[in-house]
Amino acid sequence: MPEKSSEVTAADIARLAGVGRAAVSNWRRRHADFPKPVGGTEASPSFALTEVEQWLRHQGKLAEVPLRERVWQQLSGHLAGPVPALVQAGCTLLLVRDRHPAWLELTAVSDQRLAELLPGALEQVLTARFGEDAVGLFTAVFTAHPGSVTRPELFTEAAGSSSGPEASLPASVPLLRGVAELAAELGARQAFEFLLGRYLDANPRQYTLTPPGPAALMAALAGAGARAVLDPASGTGTLLRAVERPTALYAQDADPNLAALTGLRLALHSDATVRARAGDTLRGDAFPKPAFDAVLCHPPFNERNWGHDELAYDPRWEYGFPARTESELAWVQHALARLRPGGAAVLLMPPAAASRRSGRRIRAGLLRRGALRAVVALPAGAAPPYGIPLHIWVLRKPDPGRAAPPELLFVDTAELAGAGGGRDKLDWQAVHSAVLDAWQPFEKHGTVEEQPGVSRSVPVIELLDDDVDLAPARHLPPPAAGGGADELLRVRDRLAETLRLTGELTPAPAGQAQPAPWPATTVGELARAGALVISAGGTGGTGGTGGTGGTGSTGGTGTEPEPVLTEQDVLSGTAPSGMLPEGPDEEPVRVEVGDVVVPVLGGGSIVRVIDEATAGAALGRNLQLLHPDPAALDPWFLAGFLRGTANNRQASSYASTATRLDVRRLQLPRLPLDDQRRYGERFRALAEFEDALRQAGRLGEQLVQGLYDGLTDGSVTPE
Repeated sequence: MPEKSSEVTAADIARLAGVGRAAVSNWRRRHADFPKPVGGTEASPSFALTEVEQWLRHQGKLAEVPLRERVWQQLSGHLAGPVPALVQAGCTLLLVRDRHPAWLELTAVSDQRLAELLPGALEQVLTARFGEDAVGLFTAVFTAHPGSVTRPELFTEAAGSSSGPEASLPASVPLLRGVAELAAELGARQAFEFLLGRYLDANPRQYTLTPPGPAALMAALAGAGARAVLDPASGTGTLLRAVERPTALYAQDADPNLAALTGLRLALHSDATVRARAGDTLRGDAFPKPAFDAVLCHPPFNERNWGHDELAYDPRWEYGFPARTESELAWVQHALARLRPGGAAVLLMPPAAASRRSGRRIRAGLLRRGALRAVVALPAGAAPPYGIPLHIWVLRKPDPGRAAPPELLFVDTAELAGAGGGRDKLDWQAVHSAVLDAWQPFEKHGTVEEQPGVSRSVPVIELLDDDVDLAPARHLPPPAAGGGADELLRVRDRLAETLRLTGELTPAPAGQAQPAPWPATTVGELARAGALVISAGGTGGTGGTGGTGGTGSTGGTGTEPEPVLTEQDVLSGTAPSGMLPEGPDEEPVRVEVGDVVVPVLGGGSIVRVIDEATAGAALGRNLQLLHPDPAALDPWFLAGFLRGTANNRQASSYASTATRLDVRRLQLPRLPLDDQRRYGERFRALAEFEDALRQAGRLGEQLVQGLYDGLTDGSVTPE
């Protein structure tokens, strides 16, 4: 491999050795013989992989570089760039999967001979899977990278026939052999998913990815009978990958890289016929014949340059010419134009598309003709952009021989978001069940029994007003307030019990005393003496991804995301609400029973002692963890004295926009362990009283809002 492909970052070294990135920083400081940087920047240096491997083995920290890490380092550092290398790897994996005996014959020869024979073998397998003109899709990826030394003739001409640096395929042979070894270990499909997932994780802002939850729901809404399925804005193919038992999958994307990667991903995932093309779908449709059973699409949102001026007389605008600001309605009509009569189109849409006045004429046309069948509101955090609750539109190509359906289905799943909302807390099983439980009987009978606040079928004639507003929340009556009067009574009883408990826990007045002349110490001194260990949080938080998700949900472990104790959880006294991102760069700090957690921003005096219910969670950002030696320090004594107002004030520093607490400067008295425990019991009682007050506040707010809602919607009477 070229020398550059052997460079690794500190995060890569941590993965190789199975440690956190902080450990790598410590090695660099403590060991004079640690390899020197060979590239990168001062803040993010890179090191020679061979030197790192040698040093790790010499230190006894590495027996052998894991195969998947070696392959990823070769791919990510390829001189042609990671995308061309990933395409080469995917093509090779397809050869390994579909023509394994031929690959075994090729691997028996030398690297130079393999480079000469491989293009012909790849061309055969690509033509068999993608059609006669498909080779150009993959070679276009190489010509799109000006810095690439890979020739566009990679698949049609033996690379060994050229000379000099242009002959890049021989340099790729070690990578491709490694990729085949990885396929033997994981399987060809899983190997490509791992490499694609790593690439997407390394470039999170470059692509808009559709998470697996909405993808599976959209495929289910399209129906089990969908065999020939099109995605005209395919991204990396998550929507098509979610289709069950297809016979043909068609993908088009404006990005040639994504089109090539999608084609390979689908071919490795399914035995269906796969056709993938690159190009602007609205201006240059690669699949113009209307013969598809279903169209699944997550179109680009809010595009102004979608072709409004040059496509004014396009025959696809059967329901009205979209305004320049209504690019999403152009994609809706494109999807309908590509369906056979009765075929289904399911699109992920921004909520504004259901209510903007500039689109009301097209929405009215879709309703009158019976093309639009359902509008589903997802919870916020379901798909990017994560801050808004997106909609799913379910459409059918009108059958000329049938009358237009008289009703439209609305489903609103906003209330099914987890506590606090956010993409990490969505209960996708509940969302799927709520949507499909409404859609399936509606599809069969044309109407459905109303579920207050969740689903309702509305006569189309009622929707054809001046606005044609199709936002589900405007047409669904809310459920009974707080579950109805009975539930409000239960909340009141819980509040009364909690208030009784707060009365019992109210601290007794303390006697007057003079300030005790204790000898004091600091947290920093205790840490140096070994009485406690200080750790900083830095993983996860409220915005954790829980994996690459959707189109990028590759290379995952299949395990549930792990919880993260966030700064807000400590301040509010609630359970861990964050989620640990899949494959973090460093091993997270995990909290244990008896640990003391301190927020470092904001100048507050909140401290939390970890109990059994919270133990095991990862420590989030802006938190410091103190792990006391139980033989030297009582955790409740430590936590109680850290909350002192004067203590926090003297340990805080002030920037222009924030106050930061230096935990090491916090003071506490030097007391024998028995005296610490006496204070600790008192501090524990205060914490229980504080928790009861918080619970009473939450129950009181729930009861008050429930009564307001019940009185205003009629489910609770004034009596």
